[in-house]
Amino acid sequence: MRLSRVIPGLLAVGVAGAGAAFVVGMRNKSPWLQDRIRAFSKRFASEALKTAGMEGATNGVVLHVGRASGREYATPVTPFPTPDGFVINLPYTSKVDWAQNVLAANSATIVYDGVDHRVTDPRVVPYAEVAPLLPKAAGVFRAVFDVQEFLRVTNVD
Repeated sequence: MRLSRVIPGLLAVGVAGAGAAFVVGMRNKSPWLQDRIRAFSKRFASEALKTAGMEGATNGVVLHVGRASGREYATPVTPFPTPDGFVINLPYTSKVDWAQNVLAANSATIVYDGVDHRVTDPRVVPYAEVAPLLPKAAGVFRAVFDVQEFLRVTNVD
């Protein structure tokens, strides 16, 4: 057998295996994997923030204040507009700092499609409550990564 045929096959198996391990780790809410993803995200979040929230962008930004530090933070998210506000999936659970900050403050600003939206009444809700409000692609993401929690907020305006 030629080595030029074996190497691409092994590479494909390796990539598929890594992808499967990632999905299984996310579905099982592996603290080890989630810590590494959070560290990676924090390191490269500045790149995501460059376009998040801009007109036409699919991602938005949650502007929130740290519970202990009082510092202002900007976290890229994918908010889904609803008739009364937004829904944001929480693939790392509601224990992430930005979600805890929003819940503690009972308010935040979501920058989405070039517009600042002041929001209040944040609450963690199950998928069943928001399923009718989400696009089909969000349901697929939820199913693949077993997302159980969503943050629902209400527009102030």
